[in-house]
Amino acid sequence: MNKKHTAVKICGILDVPTIEKMLDLPIDYIGFVFAKSRRQVTPEQADVMIQALKKHQVKVPETVGVFVNPDKEVLKDTIRLAPLDVIQLHGQESPAFCKWVKGELGVKVFKVFSNLHEVVSSAENQHQVNEKLSELLNPYLDYIDALMLDTYDPAVGGGTGETFNWELIPIVQQWTKENNIPLLIAGGLDANNVNHLISTYFPEGVDVSSGVETNRIKDIQKIKTFVERVRVNV
Repeated sequence: MNKKHTAVKICGILDVPTIEKMLDLPIDYIGFVFAKSRRQVTPEQADVMIQALKKHQVKVPETVGVFVNPDKEVLKDTIRLAPLDVIQLHGQESPAFCKWVKGELGVKVFKVFSNLHEVVSSAENQHQVNEKLSELLNPYLDYIDALMLDTYDPAVGGGTGETFNWELIPIVQQWTKENNIPLLIAGGLDANNVNHLISTYFPEGVDVSSGVETNRIKDIQKIKTFVERVRVNV
């Protein structure tokens, strides 16, 4: 991921027909939710969709498994059954846990931080903000492949369809740019606001789920429109 190419992740995919309709679109990541959610899938279901992806002789998106504070054995079993490319950690996973995931499972790690607004709001000045962010994030440096900002939800971690305060983005972005860590933005994105997000903040990637659904089902036309709005900025 880099500034010239804004990566697109479509999350919460539930079936093969949806995947097949997406294959001609310039999508970088397809996400499967293993955390408790109305979009939750089993490793076996994810594997069927991954195998459907691999049948096509085109450049296919990387596959991402979304977890919230998972057990190590659960991750091992999931990877054994469904060969994911990326593990997205949406809870309070420690740097040591991220290190274990990368080293033991041999996958990329996307770490989601949904509480950084608390860190920022507790600081008295910009210098203290930078210190607090560095204290929290530096231990993750060698063990994550991207940092993601999302709207916090105590039950499911993300996927709520609600945006967070985007003024947080440049504050965190200072750290990600200094440390060459791609920044992905999630939380309440859709075709109506993603162009504004990208043209204003230039994140390395965007992640959408409920914003491309109609009546809680993935809508291929909304997915196409979302991707088109992202690519306008390329």
